[in-house]
Amino acid sequence: MKKIKIGLIGLGRIGKMHLQNLANLRDLFEVTAICDPYSAELVELAKQFNISYTTKDYRELLKHPDVEAVAIASATNTHAEIIMVAARAKKNIMCEKPIDTDVARIKEVLKVVADSHVKLQVGFNRRFDHNFHTIQKAVASGKLGEPQIIKISSRDPEPPSYDYIKVSGGLFNDMMIHDLDLIRFLSQSEVTEVYAKGAVLVDPEIGKLGDIDTAIVTLKFANGALGVIDNSRKAVYGYDQRAEVFGSKGQAFSENDKLSNVEIDLEDGGHLDKIPYFFIERYQQAYVAEFKEFYNCIVTDHQPLVTGLDGLRAVQLALACHQSLIAKSPVQLEY
Repeated sequence: MKKIKIGLIGLGRIGKMHLQNLANLRDLFEVTAICDPYSAELVELAKQFNISYTTKDYRELLKHPDVEAVAIASATNTHAEIIMVAARAKKNIMCEKPIDTDVARIKEVLKVVADSHVKLQVGFNRRFDHNFHTIQKAVASGKLGEPQIIKISSRDPEPPSYDYIKVSGGLFNDMMIHDLDLIRFLSQSEVTEVYAKGAVLVDPEIGKLGDIDTAIVTLKFANGALGVIDNSRKAVYGYDQRAEVFGSKGQAFSENDKLSNVEIDLEDGGHLDKIPYFFIERYQQAYVAEFKEFYNCIVTDHQPLVTGLDGLRAVQLALACHQSLIAKSPVQLEY
């Protein structure tokens, strides 16, 4: 089996998780270079994972002859530029979401990728979750008939830091963007209209920073279906991740993953395992699966499950949600 020599750019929380996952996929990938201009752990991580080349300059990494592909986990505002440099260097690319927050900039990136004839997979990992992927297969196979209602609940266990909120781009572009991609995946249709409502119910300071912490968005789809997404920055019981598709022939829905589904009944009542606390624990399987997909799309020369166009659509929807919130009215989508 051919191993792909891959470089990793960005060694924050997500980058270090990707590094460990790539190391665990040693039959598929060999991490040959890592890069982070700010990490104090660069040399230590290289030693720990037996990586021979380190640099603080991503351009130097992309010039390295032992880098065939690249995983980008750097700050959001660097994604577009790094993707374009990597594409021109003929590297296949897996990049965390979003490509950028500006639609025109994303279109520029996608043109460079297309002209360079390389693969670009965007890191919407929820498509690779075993629950959501199973629901999507039921929709795609026709088992559920025509989709009529799609619901997604996505609630974090606690808000991010104020410093993060200041640069996050807002709840729609930072948090709900995952659900906007997922609902396109589950519905198998494009969104034609969004209507967003938002509130500050968790922390007044979030409102003072110009953001919201609670939101509900209703959606209309080209295939006639209706959808609803609800988000909250704080679910005291853990990381709440559920989805449902209701169709003309039936429904498919997923509850939260738990360590087990065993219920223990005692004198003081029934007890179940708690749901996972946050995204790395909840989506560990999905993060590994997305790298397996990245490998397969390179070696078999097929389009990734999450393309650059999917990355563009998610940002367009997030921006439309923000526009709807401000205008207090539905927004029509034109692509």
